[in-house]
Amino acid sequence: MIVAGEAAVWCRSATRVVITSRRYATHVPTRVPIIPITSPPPAPKPPSVAAASSSSSSSSKPPSSTSPTPLLKTSTPTHAPSSLPKPRLDYTALLSSPSHTTTNHILRRAPLPLGKDHIAHLERLRTTQVELLRKLDAVRAKQRELSNLVKSSTSAQDRDEHVRQAKKLKPRVGEYENMLSAVESEMLELGLMLPNFTHPDTPIGPEENAVELERFGPRTTEIQEPRRDHLGLASQWDLIDHHATTTATGSSWVYLKSTLALLEMALINYALSIAIRHGYTPVSPPDVIRSDIAWRCGFQPRDLVSSASQNYHIVTEPGAPELQLAGTAEIPLSALFANQILPADSLPRKVVGVGKAFRAEAGARGQDTRGLYRVHEFTKVELFAVSEEQDSETMMEEIREIQKEIAHGLGLSVRVLDMPTEELGASAYRKYDMEAWMPGRGKWGEVSILPFPSHSYNA
Repeated sequence: MIVAGEAAVWCRSATRVVITSRRYATHVPTRVPIIPITSPPPAPKPPSVAAASSSSSSSSKPPSSTSPTPLLKTSTPTHAPSSLPKPRLDYTALLSSPSHTTTNHILRRAPLPLGKDHIAHLERLRTTQVELLRKLDAVRAKQRELSNLVKSSTSAQDRDEHVRQAKKLKPRVGEYENMLSAVESEMLELGLMLPNFTHPDTPIGPEENAVELERFGPRTTEIQEPRRDHLGLASQWDLIDHHATTTATGSSWVYLKSTLALLEMALINYALSIAIRHGYTPVSPPDVIRSDIAWRCGFQPRDLVSSASQNYHIVTEPGAPELQLAGTAEIPLSALFANQILPADSLPRKVVGVGKAFRAEAGARGQDTRGLYRVHEFTKVELFAVSEEQDSETMMEEIREIQKEIAHGLGLSVRVLDMPTEELGASAYRKYDMEAWMPGRGKWGEVSILPFPSHSYNA
């Protein structure tokens, strides 16, 4: 179980607190679909950044060699495959109560290409998988039986007959294995499209149904104060260079200058000092990660209205690993523990990373994006911990207290919200938003995030 907390004191954007958890493996691209159905519309192209160049006996008929029409169309892979093993899903948990799984994805507004038939298709694939495994085991058992007969045969005629029968079984095994691989790949594809299960205490519905858990810091009148608008103050004191931003990258990419640049660095060091005091090891992670790692962490953020990708993908040569800019330092920090066996007595592992977060914010223009809010790039201090599953909620609360300590020391007026199902995204089991009152905007704004997920990179 992974508990990841973004104790983010950002200067370029509001900070947030989210608690997320995934009880089973998160997203990873797969290759071969198999059940016929109308294919979904093609996904929009993501923003890119340029980069350098049925019988168990031996008489059973073999399965048909004709491949079924794909359930979901997938393009031929042009990038290097993942170096990590495929994630393993708990299909028993997913399919033990189909109505519960279906209701869960409806409450979370999780878009599924197959809609209400999604679970039914997954159940049929599971049935097919079980039947193929049964047949494959039966044919292999027959092979072993014939192998023993060959060894024990006393006459050349009997031995030749057993060898002939064994040879006839070999292509059948290969065909069963190929069909099983296709079925399991499609099961994984469909299973990973399902959202995580939801904490029983999570409120149901849209954002306005969030439950306020607590407030701390100075009391506020919740009245807008235009004279304290951050953009006006920054312009007055020449702390942001809009002209250079337009020339270099365009809107929502920010040049911080003078004392504002120093303030950002000071906030980073302040947050780091508190995290280190609580036993977190500092890490400076890379800002570019393999897309496969992001999938395994459940990070596929898309705009709800336009379905546009929120990630910046890097153009790489065919056959090279597919890369993207990290949307959060949680992704590269999670890779620190990928494909490892961590002894229980070595847990929890706690690290704090400082990294850039890149968000396309596609489709968000005009939606509260003025100034330093919802920018495309910002610096973030991230608390990240690996613990045993039974200790995960305790670890989550520990990170929450650290985030509160950071916010309280800054004199912020803060409220903590238990976010409802429609705000959880795909990977969150539960999510807390920590919001601060922003007088210049006249609104509450997210100031810290505390995810609570388990990831599928074989840690």
